[in-house]
Amino acid sequence: MDLMNYIDGNFQAHSGGEWLDVIEPATGRQFARVPLSSSSDVDSAVLAARRAQSAWGGLSHSKRADWLDMIADELESRYEDIASLESRDTGKPISLARAVDANRSVANFRFFADMIRNHHGEVFEMADADNFVTYNAVGVGALVTPWNLPLYLLSWKVAPAIGMGNTVVCKPSEMTPMTANLLMEVIDKIGLPPGVVNLVHGDGHGAGSCLVSHRGVDLVSFTGGTTTGAKVAASASPHFKKLSLELGGKNSSIVFADCDLKKTIEGVGRAAFLNQGQICLCGSRILVQDSIYDEFVEGFVDSVESLKIGDPSEESTQLGALISSDHLQKVKEYVSIARDDGGHFLTGEDDSRLRSFLSEDLEGGYWMAPTVIGGLSPDSRCSTEEIFGPVVTVHRFKTEEEAVEIANNTRYGLAGSVWTSDLERGRRVAEGIRTGMVWVNTWLHRDLRTPFGGVGDSGVGREGGKWSLDFFSETLNVCVKR
Repeated sequence: MDLMNYIDGNFQAHSGGEWLDVIEPATGRQFARVPLSSSSDVDSAVLAARRAQSAWGGLSHSKRADWLDMIADELESRYEDIASLESRDTGKPISLARAVDANRSVANFRFFADMIRNHHGEVFEMADADNFVTYNAVGVGALVTPWNLPLYLLSWKVAPAIGMGNTVVCKPSEMTPMTANLLMEVIDKIGLPPGVVNLVHGDGHGAGSCLVSHRGVDLVSFTGGTTTGAKVAASASPHFKKLSLELGGKNSSIVFADCDLKKTIEGVGRAAFLNQGQICLCGSRILVQDSIYDEFVEGFVDSVESLKIGDPSEESTQLGALISSDHLQKVKEYVSIARDDGGHFLTGEDDSRLRSFLSEDLEGGYWMAPTVIGGLSPDSRCSTEEIFGPVVTVHRFKTEEEAVEIANNTRYGLAGSVWTSDLERGRRVAEGIRTGMVWVNTWLHRDLRTPFGGVGDSGVGREGGKWSLDFFSETLNVCVKR
């Protein structure tokens, strides 16, 4: 299957003749091709968005919200298609793709439709004047999304962006383009006005770089790696574009002795290995209070070793394949670093168990057993750098202060979790961590009304709820003297 760009309400061939193969992570085999678009393709998409913006931005909030609901309805009718494509494209279990990716993609459009329908300006009264604050569209937005949660994160950006009156050009990851293409099919089917949503395929060096630096783009929302995020910021800053960067994480799960051990092992395991550890929010550093360290580790390792790895299309599969051969190699290099640094492997060093789960058809895929490593210094590279795979390190601590110190010993600051029966301590410890989000006795329990984002190398800005509406708009204050 050869994909096409979607520009000005039409699926279009790209201007060049270069393609990239789309590889199925579970098998290592090609199943589609994505165009390597050029700067002229980006120019066409930005121009289409620019032409459409005035009329689209002139619609009422209610009418734009109605369009978001129409997109949600049509996406919901393709629920299983989304799950199947996402599982095949990313290597994640179909159960996860259905429960998270498909479900959340529909929910994002409905959530922002409701928010935008009820979004009004504000009035601030003075003794002799009134201040009227309105929220206007920014203009044309560049939306750049990663490979780990393709439609989930694309919908997270498209819905509030167009809901607030902007038009957009999307650039999905070239490794996982299939559900972005499905979204364009949905948009085309419902008859969304041409130019409101455009999509250009390609890699970061080509289409991505051209898009974020384009003078016709007014804002950039990027989710991806920290290194790439720095390049995006450098490209966008000379033109003073509005910029939101959701980047990497090196998140701690802090386990106190008074926790509910069974529930904590389950929750910390989910935080460690969901989507093969390929989520920026994953808890890849597990800090355990010294008095229960041995008991926790024994139970945690048993739980990890019970996870079913294998064919993502099977309902019972709990862990799938990593995204690519290059990424698998990167993760394994960190395992080698841990070995050289004196880490001892509690599970995962031996791949023989993993291979027993894989059929002949899957042997060419990008597979790795979930790996738990103890004995490393909290300062080690594997303990402080983002690995983005099924690898966690486990560390002892004695006091709250020591746990917070370890948690803050990284340049990232995206998320974390605290596990304790003492809720006052849970909140106290959470507020001591230099990060954007912390869960107490849970993980990835999301209310879409709350802010999402990090500090340090985890990014700039916040999205979610009213923070998304603020980012995707410009505020205007009109002061009228009575």
